[in-house]
Amino acid sequence: MGLEAALLVSPFLVPAARLSSLQSPKNGCRPSSSSSKSARCLAIVHDPPSSVTRRSANYSPSVWDYEFVQSFSSDYTDEKQVRQLEVLKNEVKGLINREITDPLDKLELIDAVQRLGLNYHFEMEIKKALETVNSKTDDDYWLNHGLYSTALRFRILRQHGYNTPQGLFDRFKDKNDNFNASLCEDVKGLLSLYEASFFGLQGETIMDEAKAFTTTHLKDLKVPITASLDRKVAHSLDMPLHWRLNRVEARWFIDTYEQELNMNPTLLELAKLDYNIVQSTHRKEVSNLARWWVNMGLNKMTFVRDRLTEHFIWSSGMVFEPQFGAFREMGTKIICLVTTIDDLYDVYGFLEELELFTDFVDRWDITGIDQLPSAIKTCLLAMYNTSNEIGYWTIKERGFNVIPYLRKMWADICKTLLREAKWYHKGHKPTLEEYLNNAVVSIGAPLVLFCTYFLTAQKITKEALVYVDKLPSIVRCSSMILRLTNDLKTSSDELARGDNLKSTQCYMNETGASEEVAREHIMNMIDETWKTMNKQMFDHYSFIEEPFLSANPNLSRTAHSFYQYGDGHGNPNYSTKDTITALLVQPVPINQGPSNR
Repeated sequence: MGLEAALLVSPFLVPAARLSSLQSPKNGCRPSSSSSKSARCLAIVHDPPSSVTRRSANYSPSVWDYEFVQSFSSDYTDEKQVRQLEVLKNEVKGLINREITDPLDKLELIDAVQRLGLNYHFEMEIKKALETVNSKTDDDYWLNHGLYSTALRFRILRQHGYNTPQGLFDRFKDKNDNFNASLCEDVKGLLSLYEASFFGLQGETIMDEAKAFTTTHLKDLKVPITASLDRKVAHSLDMPLHWRLNRVEARWFIDTYEQELNMNPTLLELAKLDYNIVQSTHRKEVSNLARWWVNMGLNKMTFVRDRLTEHFIWSSGMVFEPQFGAFREMGTKIICLVTTIDDLYDVYGFLEELELFTDFVDRWDITGIDQLPSAIKTCLLAMYNTSNEIGYWTIKERGFNVIPYLRKMWADICKTLLREAKWYHKGHKPTLEEYLNNAVVSIGAPLVLFCTYFLTAQKITKEALVYVDKLPSIVRCSSMILRLTNDLKTSSDELARGDNLKSTQCYMNETGASEEVAREHIMNMIDETWKTMNKQMFDHYSFIEEPFLSANPNLSRTAHSFYQYGDGHGNPNYSTKDTITALLVQPVPINQGPSNR
């Protein structure tokens, strides 16, 4: 389809300055879209008098000054640094490609490359190396290397789509089918098995037992360990590697790796330079987005969470690689609007206004928009114009009109948010299943993941768009983890401001369980959903194009990062600010002394 033809079937953009010229039809009747069906009539909603009290979420203001964010510079993207990056990359490629003499050495190198955030540079080299490691099935070799190497091999191979059998760990059990008590003295092996256990699948009882066994004994170590190993144990118990955000882990591991006795200076130098180059790329992107956000004016609306910088971390957490800036730009805009519209439905809007808003979105027709109060009208227009701008970019750059899909997904979100608003107004207490079936859509994750696909794919296909639009299991898992981690840390605040019941309360109402038991149940649901996600990653490894595939678990990892210590999104806490500072503000120190090389 040509650009002009595509634009004819796409809705037009309406500048905010023209809003006053959009007159409401008489008697509140609005024509339907281009079909010949009879016109629909809805009551006109006027701006309520100032005496009318609307609910307030009392969100804290942004902790980021937008003049400061707009001033971000890109200090590590000049030609000299890019050339140095290529030199270092070639040296590390040589290390990975070196003929295998000891598979364990190769696995440890790949593990370090991944934890330093560098694996995106060496995908082909790592794939080739792991094919060789996987083909080495000499049981005597792995028997001689014990628990640490067995668990490391299991974890890395599963990370890369090899469904390595859990039976590898049978030999570490006693005659009663329990893990050998002597393993408690092998803290390095325990830690390796602990990290591997999070790659288990549903029904894999050995991996469940491994997780319980290692968690218990790592929390209560009986043997002395080095300061370095103690730091690693504390880090893993705080959050397992599989659940950690790539760039956050890279920043932590750079400092850790630098202290290792077997540290490779070339690899460390590359990790530091690459981290700063990626950070510089992200700084430029978020600086431009801050200008967009301020110009939109939504940050001035008191009922909206003003979280532009946090929203950028969500999108960069999903896809951080420098070449995918188009997704981070447009994905951040989508996330900003999802949050804005969520706050509109949860807090600000009256039910009749929300019904009218939903109808406008469902028909994708802003004729008669003046029927809405000013603030709500602004939210609608922001969503409408931004979506059409993204659609225009996709037509121009990819030759595909995604606006019909965006329209449907926005309508799906608004309908689920409206359902939740009606539950609130009617005092309805949904079951946990009823709540979650609605919430996996209302949370907005399917829309954001959908955008991840068409804003990163080199060639968009209708089949893939239809597949993602139908909420496949891998998308549902990511959405579920986001919803449940959010609920565990935000439900008390949301209930205090008069919001709907969340998953914890739904389970309590349904079963009569205590809050402690309900929270444990939700945490178990998160564990089980990760197991399903692990299986989906195997099933889709050669079917779904990157980076969409990895964006699904990455969204879950971003959720863990934001909600680990509280509501780091709604009311950013010290840990959230520290994380964003590390990711966007402070580069890794380089050349503090004589070169290690």
